[in-house]
Amino acid sequence: MIVVAILILVVSLFVTIKSIQAQAHVESKSFNLMLSTLLAHNVPEMGISDIPADSNLVYVDAREKAEYDVSHIKNATWIGYEDFNLSRLDSISRDAKVVVYCSVGYRSEKITEKLKNAGFQYPSNLYGGIFEWVNQGLPIYDNNAQLTNKIHAYSPKWGIWLNKGEKVYE
Repeated sequence: MIVVAILILVVSLFVTIKSIQAQAHVESKSFNLMLSTLLAHNVPEMGISDIPADSNLVYVDAREKAEYDVSHIKNATWIGYEDFNLSRLDSISRDAKVVVYCSVGYRSEKITEKLKNAGFQYPSNLYGGIFEWVNQGLPIYDNNAQLTNKIHAYSPKWGIWLNKGEKVYE
């Protein structure tokens, strides 16, 4: 009984420390808690509130092409995850401020690390991903550069973190 109580205390302390270490946050406490334990936090992170209003950020989408095709951040460059190909970023300067995103930030964290290793000077992972972008009421666009309310929610399991928009799973 005492061992179980100590174990629970240690796990709680670990989760709290990881949460404090996170550089960025999302609005939902439960979403933030999940992200604080899911992510390694080994690359720079940018929260929605950290994005400057007059920014010249380059957005890179690390989701699969079918997800990107449903909707994406305006002018985002698709780079993929399973079929990641660095040559898709050949036109982007290694000195550009690059923000990589996926659904919640897990895949984009891995791609951000690859970009850092490939010589990109200022890559950041969008903490909470496109789900938090949509949850904050920011616009997304379809492949015709038209505003859309549709957002690929990846799967019903992950779609629980998406509170706004029309969820698409295809």
